Amino acid sequence: MKVSLFYLPTIGHRREIEQGRAGLRGDLYTRMLKEISEQAILADELGYDSISFTEHHFHVEGFEISNNPVMLDLYVGMQTKRIRVGQLGIVLPAQNPIRVAEDIAMLDHMTGGRANAGFARGYQRRWVDIMAQQTHGIHGALPHEHDRIDEANRAAFEECFQIIKRAWTEDLLEVDGNYWRVPAGETPWQLDATDQWGIGVEDGVLKQVSVVPKPVQKPHPPIFQPFASSENSIRWCAQEGVTAVLPPLHPKLERRLFELYAEVSGKPIGEGIGVLRDVVIADTDEEAQALWRDSGAFCGAAWFEPFGFSRGMADPETGEAPDLFQDSMNLVGSVDTVTHQLERLCERLPAQWIFAWTYNGLIEHPKLMRSIEDFHAKVLPRVSG
Repeated sequence: MKVSLFYLPTIGHRREIEQGRAGLRGDLYTRMLKEISEQAILADELGYDSISFTEHHFHVEGFEISNNPVMLDLYVGMQTKRIRVGQLGIVLPAQNPIRVAEDIAMLDHMTGGRANAGFARGYQRRWVDIMAQQTHGIHGALPHEHDRIDEANRAAFEECFQIIKRAWTEDLLEVDGNYWRVPAGETPWQLDATDQWGIGVEDGVLKQVSVVPKPVQKPHPPIFQPFASSENSIRWCAQEGVTAVLPPLHPKLERRLFELYAEVSGKPIGEGIGVLRDVVIADTDEEAQALWRDSGAFCGAAWFEPFGFSRGMADPETGEAPDLFQDSMNLVGSVDTVTHQLERLCERLPAQWIFAWTYNGLIEHPKLMRSIEDFHAKVLPRVSG
């Protein structure tokens, strides 16, 4: 089992968030960078596999202040030695795929081949409507237009994904897609240097481009998709060799998606798939749950339930919700309790990955450092044994 730390990140404690407009406070952002730096260095020393940041914009409320996860990756990568850095994930329908390919390839070089790549489809209208307006016009959907908009979003995502993979693996790139054309049109390019030392030009007209640099890792960095919860997404991940990261879902739904991935990919069940879990460890169960109420529970109720993330927790047959702690939907408690929770999770699901939701800011830095250390140093050895 591989374990990655997952960050929104958040820039304030609960009381600072509740004061309003936390995202406008530069002092909180500076503090967040310092604390994440110390947490990443600790995770690197402990042996965590990787660290991942989301992408979102305009979050003045203070949650998910992560408008450029590749820059955060580089910030962490320059201060660490072995931990891998990635994104969960870059929202492709709102991005130029060639720019994404270039940025991650640069990150891979600058970190000595430690880059992961994570791509998402996007769901928050406040920023996707704005950031995607000059690319695909992809945006969130009103109830009566959900299927049409969702189909367009998926089509744009998949086209961008294929362009990125080709940009990483092919010397020359030419695209005639529904959303992107490369070259964009009849582009004259008459340069002696290109004639002598370059490629991609015929009779003074640009026909193809070379996206450089190529990544260090061949054929490309490992690719992840957060947070896949539909059969369409799981099937696509399995076909493309992408590691699917499931959000917390009812155990019946989780099992169904694990089995689907294995069926489509032809791999053993659990290979190529991971799960996201809140991880909070303290001296006692009561202390850990108190920390979780001001972090995971607070953030979930304020920020994720309004987007419908809790719907996947319902039993598909009865509508009942699982027990968050007994059914290992959260890993929260003392070292002994979290060990037992993780053991039950592993018995139910042979997940290749655990993405540990790390509530920086909402959990005080010293307590979060202790939680990060205890999970890797005290819980994982007991479970793996």
